[in-house]
Amino acid sequence: MHVLVTGGLGFLGRAVARDLLTAGHRVTVMSRGRGDRNPPADVAIVTGDIRDRARVAQIIKDGEYEGVVHLAALTSGRDSFADPLSYFDVNETGTLNLLMALDTVRTTTDPVALVFTSTNIVYGSQHQGALSEDLPPHPESPYAASKVAAEHMVAAYAATGAIGAITVRPFNIAGAVDGVTDTDRARIIPNVFRAISGQLDHVTLNGDGSAVRDFVHVADVATAIRQGLAACAPGTCPTINLGSGTGTSMATVVATAEQITGHPVTVHRQPPKPEPPNLIADISRAQALLGWNPVRSKLDTILADAWEAWPGNRQGLKSPMRALGKPSKN
Repeated sequence: MHVLVTGGLGFLGRAVARDLLTAGHRVTVMSRGRGDRNPPADVAIVTGDIRDRARVAQIIKDGEYEGVVHLAALTSGRDSFADPLSYFDVNETGTLNLLMALDTVRTTTDPVALVFTSTNIVYGSQHQGALSEDLPPHPESPYAASKVAAEHMVAAYAATGAIGAITVRPFNIAGAVDGVTDTDRARIIPNVFRAISGQLDHVTLNGDGSAVRDFVHVADVATAIRQGLAACAPGTCPTINLGSGTGTSMATVVATAEQITGHPVTVHRQPPKPEPPNLIADISRAQALLGWNPVRSKLDTILADAWEAWPGNRQGLKSPMRALGKPSKN
C-alpha cells in the first residue's frame, strides 16, 4: 500500500512512518518543510501546508495513494485559547482540504483508507475512570472543539462510501522510536527529564500528584494506526481509543523516572487543581476491531525508551531493570 502521512515529521508521525515502512508499505510524508527534521530512510517527502487546498489536492492527485494517515495538526489546548482561529484553520479546515482533495480522485481510484488522529481531550473533564468511545464529546478548548469538528467531517464523508475511515483517539503518547522522543514542555515526562538533565530546577505537581492518567507508548500507537488502515471499510468510520488501559499517577511517573535514570527529581507542589482524579482509556474496541494490544506501554518501558533517546541524556540508561526491582512510591 502507498500511504501518505500528513505531519509525518513529528514525534508520532515519524513513528508511524517507520512502522509502515517496516511492515512493507511504501510511505510518503507531507510536511511544511521543516529543515531540522528528516524522515526515516527510504521514506519519501513532499512539501505542503495542510491549509493550502490547491497544494493538498495536487499532492493527492500525484501520489495515487491507497491510504492516508492524517496527523497534521496544532495540539496545545492552552495555546488554542490565545489563538483559536489558527487551531480551527489547521485542524478543521485542514481536514476539510484533505477530504476535498480525496473527493477529486474518488472516481478514478478505489476508496482510500483514511486514519484520522484525534485526541482523548475531546472527552473533556466531566467524566472519569475508563472512558468509552460511546461517551459524548465534551470539548473544553478551541483545540478540542476543532478536533470534534474534524471527526464529524471525516465520519460524514466516509458515510457516503467514498472512503473507509477510522478515527483514533490516543491518550498520553510517550516513549521513543528510532531515537526520537517527545520534548513537549507542556507534558509531565519531558519535564521530569528536563529536571534530571539540569534544564529545569524542579518539576511541579498539583497537590500530592495523585491524579491518574493513561500513558501509551508511541510505538504501540503507530502499530494501531497501521492496523487501522488495514481495517478501514468503505462507508464506515468507527472511533477507537488508543491507550494502555491502565492508570498511572503523576507521583508514580516521577518516582519511576528516578528509578530508571538513577537520579533524584526535585518536586515543587502547588495547591490541588479541580481536575478529574482518574482518566484512563477503555481499549476494548481497539482490541476487538484491530486485534491490537499495547505491548510496550508499561510505564517502565515507556520511561526507559524515552530516557535513552532524551537529548539531554549524556550518560545513557543507568539500568532499566531497576524499575522492575521494587514498586514505585506515590
